Amino acid sequence: MTEVWIIAHDATGGNALACAARALGDRVVAISLGAGVLPGADLSLTVQVSPEVPVEAYACAVADLLSARGAQLVLTDATTTGRLLAGQVAARLGVSPLTASGVVRGNSLQVTRLVYGGLAVATDEVISPVCVLVVAPGALTAEESVRAGQSEAVSLTPAGGLRLVETRAKGGTSVDLTGAKRVVGVGRGFAAEADLELARALAVKLGAEVACSRPIAEGVNWMPAERYLGVSGATIKPELYLAIGISGQVQHLVGVNHSKVIVAINSDKNAPIFAHADFGVVGDLYQVLPELTKSL
Repeated sequence: MTEVWIIAHDATGGNALACAARALGDRVVAISLGAGVLPGADLSLTVQVSPEVPVEAYACAVADLLSARGAQLVLTDATTTGRLLAGQVAARLGVSPLTASGVVRGNSLQVTRLVYGGLAVATDEVISPVCVLVVAPGALTAEESVRAGQSEAVSLTPAGGLRLVETRAKGGTSVDLTGAKRVVGVGRGFAAEADLELARALAVKLGAEVACSRPIAEGVNWMPAERYLGVSGATIKPELYLAIGISGQVQHLVGVNHSKVIVAINSDKNAPIFAHADFGVVGDLYQVLPELTKSL
């Protein structure tokens, strides 16, 4: 029987990771840091986390528990907390964490990862007896799973010297682009922030989420970082991706090239996005979008 371990710090994300981990093993064991019992796991080792201690303070204790239980394949999610846990746990176990864009388990464990800023994909065969993977969104196909899994309470001691002083709610609304069936992406083809309302109106008609290229999120700050698609942003697999005013550089395409249908609207007929689009419209988005929205 093959066994996969996950480190969960959030109930929703942890259960999604548990369901995805099932693609790599027959049994999923979760170390649940304050996330409770996970329905997607066969066994949840629940840890009572102190509200005054950051989750990553438990990393060394988690690593010791994994070592004591003989864990060989350990997964975390690609959130900030997941990456922090993966790095510290891996260091404690004497290995380096890998960020996986794809994982296949056959006679050996094959891990794909993006290199050179998303220009290429490298495939590694894992030969280490212990492997810690940071699972990027879309790297594994999650199967809905509700199991009458077992649970076991364990006590872990956090590292000293770290104390959670304050928690502040992040402004804006959260979004899960990885689960969206339709996504409208906006780029620097929009001349002003107010003009994004054209894309939002179209998204409402399509029942879609609105996302963006990196310059919109990190250049002009017109949209929050969680809506950025690309090599260091979100990776999506929607039924429809509509790219508006986006040139289509490889760093962006890494996040969207698994879309079933890509439609591009751009005034530049030589824009790289057209080479990857299933349908393309060469035209001024300020003329195309209102007509497209009106026709839906």
